[in-house]
Amino acid sequence: MSYTINRTITGADFDAVDQRTRQALSDKGFGVLTEIDVSATMKKKLDVDMPAYCILGACNPNMAYQAIKIEPHVGAMLPCNVILRQVGDDVEVSAVDPLASMQAIDNDELKRVAGEVRDLLADAIAAI
Repeated sequence: MSYTINRTITGADFDAVDQRTRQALSDKGFGVLTEIDVSATMKKKLDVDMPAYCILGACNPNMAYQAIKIEPHVGAMLPCNVILRQVGDDVEVSAVDPLASMQAIDNDELKRVAGEVRDLLADAIAAI
């Protein structure tokens, strides 16, 4: 089982892929709750330069609510992280596979919801 859902957009502008990713997530009911500019943080904290790298904390409120009702502690695994990273002239977009990350919790109903979230994320990434 893969732990991430991945797509590489070749010859892409990072900012354009960022906007397309946010729109694709929104189209599938996700909002971006958090954003971490890893590149800027590494520059500030370690004075190192690295290619563009951003982590978006994406949440589909309806699905999150279902998951929390099933297992209140699942909040420790939310939101779903989606990364964008510059790889040469390409931009890679990856999301954690919620079904894979929920394997530690023995609850079939939660795994069903996680599978639905995985499908929504995969559809969003395919639409970028």
